Amino acid sequence: MPATVIVGGFWGDEGKGKIVAHIANSDKPRIIARGGVGPNAGHTVEIEGQKFGVRMIPSGFVYKKAKLLIGAGVLVNPEIFLKEVELLKVADRARVDYRCAIIEQKHCEIDRTQDNLRKIGTTGTGCGPANVDRVCRIAKQAKEVPELKDYLTDVSLEINEALYSGDFVLIEGSQGFALSLYYGTYPYVTSKDTTASAIASDVGVGPTRIDDVIVVFKCFPTRVGSGPFPTEMPVEEAEKLGIVEYGTVTGRRRRVGYWDGKLAKYSAMVNGATQVAITGIDKFDRECYGIKEWEKLTIKAKEFIEQVENEVGVPVTLISTGPEIKQIIDLRREKL
Repeated sequence: MPATVIVGGFWGDEGKGKIVAHIANSDKPRIIARGGVGPNAGHTVEIEGQKFGVRMIPSGFVYKKAKLLIGAGVLVNPEIFLKEVELLKVADRARVDYRCAIIEQKHCEIDRTQDNLRKIGTTGTGCGPANVDRVCRIAKQAKEVPELKDYLTDVSLEINEALYSGDFVLIEGSQGFALSLYYGTYPYVTSKDTTASAIASDVGVGPTRIDDVIVVFKCFPTRVGSGPFPTEMPVEEAEKLGIVEYGTVTGRRRRVGYWDGKLAKYSAMVNGATQVAITGIDKFDRECYGIKEWEKLTIKAKEFIEQVENEVGVPVTLISTGPEIKQIIDLRREKL
């Protein structure tokens, strides 16, 4: 069975949580592992009328038979992790790599008060300063935190053993391509790379073990905080379209833009996308809300999906038609 990496294609907030949760439920992975930066990224999952915003536990927690692992490359805030374990009741299957670096209160204070970090609009969750300490080799590791001792594991070993046994592993990224420290809109970026290659490295999986990379794009891209946004639309236009959204972590209102085919193509190239997931088609055309079959989409929506495939050069295999986990069109078996 393959390993699949899911990453965001724009500035985050693309709906990765929904896509991860759907694939977790449908494909039943043995392990769902989270890479990325840390608790500065929130993923929202809505199921049976309940909405969950998770910042540490993988979004695929909805599939109750999967182990939920946080890779060594991820920064961990023990307080946030333990709260989510309790909220989601996943103590028996949530684990942290013993090499994860720890976010301390001092990191959060620096993140909120340092002039340059405030200027670029960081989330204030301490990730950048914690990564600085990690580079300086002075950051604490998870193995040094007593509160985490019952949750420690070797994530890379667990994942690779699962793959050698023929089990399916789902690897979840955070943030989005345009926030990558290397490839994003520097300096208005996060504190490390966010591409599929980096996410695989975060959880200790070599490139030859990855079979699929699903890049998630939103019909109307959004961005929280400062920085370039070439296709940004006026607030009034977004409100006319009914697009008023707020960041999962910060609560800040998201800036909204028109579809950016040029960025999508570049993002898919660098990420090595084999599939594309499109979210927000119900915002693009309200008649598509809740539809679960390709044939029932409107002509307008179908033409947009075809436009995306032509511009990006990768098949669109998943189309989200609403916030609920079941509001999705899954074309993977048909197109691959």
